[in-house]
Amino acid sequence: MNSRTKKFLLLALAAGLLVGVAPIQRALNRDRKELGLTRLEPLENAPPLLAFTTVALGGFRGLIANMLWIRASELQDEDKFFEMAQLADWITKLEPHYPQVWLVQGWNMAYNISVKFKETAPGEFPDRWRWVHGGIKLLRDQGLRYNPNEVILYRELAWFYQHKMGANLDDANMYYKREWAKEMTRVFGDQLPNFGELINPQTDDARRRSQLLTKEFKMDPRFMQQADEKYGPLEWRLPEAHAIYWAEKALDAARLNPEKVKMEDLIQVRRNIFQSMQSSFRHGRLVTDPLSKRFEFGPNLGIIPKVNRAYEEAIEQEAQSRENIKGAHRNFIRDAVYFLYSANRTADAADWFRYLGEKYPNKTIIDGDTNSFPRNVTLGQYVLAHVMVDVTETDRERVTARIADFIAQAYIFLIRGDVQLYEGHRRMARDLWALYMGKIKGNEARIGLDPLDNTEKEVLRRLLDPKEGLVPEARAILRTELRLTPEEITTSTNALPAATNAPEPSKP
Repeated sequence: MNSRTKKFLLLALAAGLLVGVAPIQRALNRDRKELGLTRLEPLENAPPLLAFTTVALGGFRGLIANMLWIRASELQDEDKFFEMAQLADWITKLEPHYPQVWLVQGWNMAYNISVKFKETAPGEFPDRWRWVHGGIKLLRDQGLRYNPNEVILYRELAWFYQHKMGANLDDANMYYKREWAKEMTRVFGDQLPNFGELINPQTDDARRRSQLLTKEFKMDPRFMQQADEKYGPLEWRLPEAHAIYWAEKALDAARLNPEKVKMEDLIQVRRNIFQSMQSSFRHGRLVTDPLSKRFEFGPNLGIIPKVNRAYEEAIEQEAQSRENIKGAHRNFIRDAVYFLYSANRTADAADWFRYLGEKYPNKTIIDGDTNSFPRNVTLGQYVLAHVMVDVTETDRERVTARIADFIAQAYIFLIRGDVQLYEGHRRMARDLWALYMGKIKGNEARIGLDPLDNTEKEVLRRLLDPKEGLVPEARAILRTELRLTPEEITTSTNALPAATNAPEPSKP
């Protein structure tokens, strides 16, 4: 038998075997589907390579994926993350319905590979951001595309926004926040979202931004509106809002597919929400500095009641962690009282101070004071004790420096247009001055403070000094706000203090 005939017979035999195995393969596929061993549904809108591998390899793709997974684990142990990324990419093409590989691949990109890159200039981390952003897009754009009901993928995406971008554990976190704010500014501009125009766009610009939100960022404006009404108003240019959005999507997926839910996943999702709410309260307001044009962060006091409700729900739902969550809840209320008081919202601060006493009457509220139960402390005493944490009652220099800091910060807030914080910080300076002078009564000559007006004038003089003070633009804004002319600042030694010339604060 010549070689050509032999090859022809072998090909015929192979074809016959393939035809013969078809009924067996269909039976195996049916059994695998009924037993839930593999996913056999065709992939919709899949890339050609992925469609080919899932059809051509059949059940063998699972074996190949397992071999690659073992090798990827070895590479991870050897800290060879770049090689591992390539293998994980192959595994996702072989087993796109296996959520764990998407989690590992996304984590590897956002956490392991990203930190291999250093800053290119002070505070600049473009290469690191590229990998963090890539990990987010991998989960959002691909992992959820093939696994739209997997709670753990939504949970992990929420964690990336909350922890990797929102927290301050990565020294590039401020760069991440700035870059994400730029991305979201493309959709929302420099203001809070108008959900109505994103849901039903009527102009070309609104249609463009709505398409950008839904197609590129894979977000539903209707679902965003629901989340904002429930937890906001949120600043959607900051990562905490997106952590809440994707955590809410996880809860929604859990409601629709209860058979896919593990209790530990739900616990983590709920923590994503109330921890992100806490972060949004502390620095969830985005302000563009009028001088540097850079983003600055301030507290979002408007969401305090909703943050409180998120904590109360978590306390009710998580019995095993109830005491720990109560501790975090109590600390949140303490901070809320202080921030509201600092923002000149004394009535709101008093309300939350009363709530703190009702909720935790047997817990002290001043660090180091074993008798500082809410019933024994006034609002003013608590706030000033918060201020005096590192200032002893007879340390004249440190108290003076702290008062000057409050006054200087008040003027900065005035430059930025935040009159409430301006007035609040000036009041804090007055209260601290009065507290100190009351405690040293009888020793004023030895360790007394200068009159508060003198301190205000000195701080103002330093800020408006052309050589050592603020930049010219800031000085111009401050002079305008205080209704002072350049001649009054530079020639008069008795310029009126800000308390007289400053605009009236707006009502909280």
